[in-house]
Amino acid sequence: MFQCPICEQNTSIPVGGASVLPQNLHLGFEVEVAGYMSKMVNSTTHKSHTVKDISTVAKTHQKDITGTLEDAKEVVTKLTGAIVGNNRMIEQTTALTLQKEQFEKMVGDIGHYTDMASQILQTHTDHEIVALGGLIPTELQATLKRVQTISLTPNQHSNITASVQTDDLVTQLSKLGEIIVFFPSPSSSTWMSTSVAKVGTRYHVKVQSKTSMGEEYPHGGVEVKGEMRSNTHNGAVVYGEVEDHRDGTYTITLTPQTAGPHQLLITMDGQHVQNSPNDLDVRPKRDYHTLCNAQQVIQCNRPRGVAIHDNGDICVVSENHCIYVFDQTGQLKNTIGRKGSGDGQFSYPSGISIKGDVLYVADTCNHRVQKLTSSGKFLHKFGQQGSDQRQFNRPVAVIIDSNNKLIVSDFNNHRIQIYNENGGWLLTIDGKGSGNHSFQYPWGLALDPQGNIHVAALGSKTIKVFTKEGVYVRMYGDPNGPIGIAIDDEGYSLVSEYSGNCLSIYDTEGNKIHTVGNLKNSYGTTLDPRDGSVFIANWGANTVLKYCVNVM
Repeated sequence: MFQCPICEQNTSIPVGGASVLPQNLHLGFEVEVAGYMSKMVNSTTHKSHTVKDISTVAKTHQKDITGTLEDAKEVVTKLTGAIVGNNRMIEQTTALTLQKEQFEKMVGDIGHYTDMASQILQTHTDHEIVALGGLIPTELQATLKRVQTISLTPNQHSNITASVQTDDLVTQLSKLGEIIVFFPSPSSSTWMSTSVAKVGTRYHVKVQSKTSMGEEYPHGGVEVKGEMRSNTHNGAVVYGEVEDHRDGTYTITLTPQTAGPHQLLITMDGQHVQNSPNDLDVRPKRDYHTLCNAQQVIQCNRPRGVAIHDNGDICVVSENHCIYVFDQTGQLKNTIGRKGSGDGQFSYPSGISIKGDVLYVADTCNHRVQKLTSSGKFLHKFGQQGSDQRQFNRPVAVIIDSNNKLIVSDFNNHRIQIYNENGGWLLTIDGKGSGNHSFQYPWGLALDPQGNIHVAALGSKTIKVFTKEGVYVRMYGDPNGPIGIAIDDEGYSLVSEYSGNCLSIYDTEGNKIHTVGNLKNSYGTTLDPRDGSVFIANWGANTVLKYCVNVM
């Protein structure tokens, strides 16, 4: 809908959309002038206004018609000049020479409309100017659209390219009104998804089309395709279903059928987008229903938390005020720290996370978080006892997200604190109060594939879910003393229950699907990032248990 420039009454007027101006004349070009044109066309639909009103609008048309046509002539002339300037290359092909002549004819047409406009302005009344104001722009648009039929692709010597200085053209085009230059470019377009997929599980890729200048292209209609190609299994291919959202974004859905390394290929108009093809790891789907007996038992005095290094080392925080490091066979390799309050010393540490070669430890009774290398070298610490932003009252768990933000369970303050990697406070999720968002005595923490924070609320006997911005999302489960939690890459939650003496497994909707019993006051739980094996700090039995998960 547009408004009459006299009375501002709404009226429906079809106007050309976004303009397209390629960087290379091989691709052709289209210019649709929207700014001044729409104002002139709109005014012709209302003829019942006063002479004074029409006179005012007519004066505006006089200026607009003259200015618009002169600018249009200047643009086309400059474009023709740019092509003629490349005559050393152009003259090598008969096809391009003929096309150049067609452009020169366009310039003549523009001159014809300029003369017509001049005659109208000199000899016609205000009423006639208002009525005819849209005619000239309409004819001009038709002329400019005919440029589309000139492909500027030579019939011979296809390696010849006639280039233009687009910066000058854009400057001239901007004088015509609101001109938007778009050029959907596959090499500039991007896609986003995870690097891991699951057999039999729908895998989604979001594609954003962009112009050659890196700006988002806000229109649909581009041919987008996606496929997964197995590096094994005779190169089996899975083709994706594409949804065009008509705003420049597309969603590709693929369902892999085989596990192993794959190539993910995303194309736009037959050309690869950025970072395509790309490696994709397709993993088998886990079957937690078969989880029952531990495959490995590691003796460890009073284990509270456990984390797995990328090299397979098993790191356990113990009430012996230290970190025990075991190899994959369960043999003790190293002991880090001792009782105390100095750097690298601990007092009843409860939680541990690992990223790269760095350990993050919730040093509970020292009311702080410590950062060390995997060999035990002290790096950093922050926190002291209290309830301010950089203080804790018995921190019991710490995890680190993909942006290196540290998320800490502040047990006796009934809150979750979020910090940057150097301990700078960012956000507090306060559990005090009433309502679904509240919780008491938070312990275990985990992140789901969407980046949401899952809190094992020991005092509330439930799992609370918050966005990374601290907004409450939902709750699920009825565990008996939830204290440890881990979430796999499909979104399944594994919750250790201190009072329930078991491990409960929940699907992505929060439904309990399986329980592993015969534990004794278990604390923390974690997953091996390499194969998804489950480790549990079985505190009451002085053991760390490993469960191997079958795949489907």
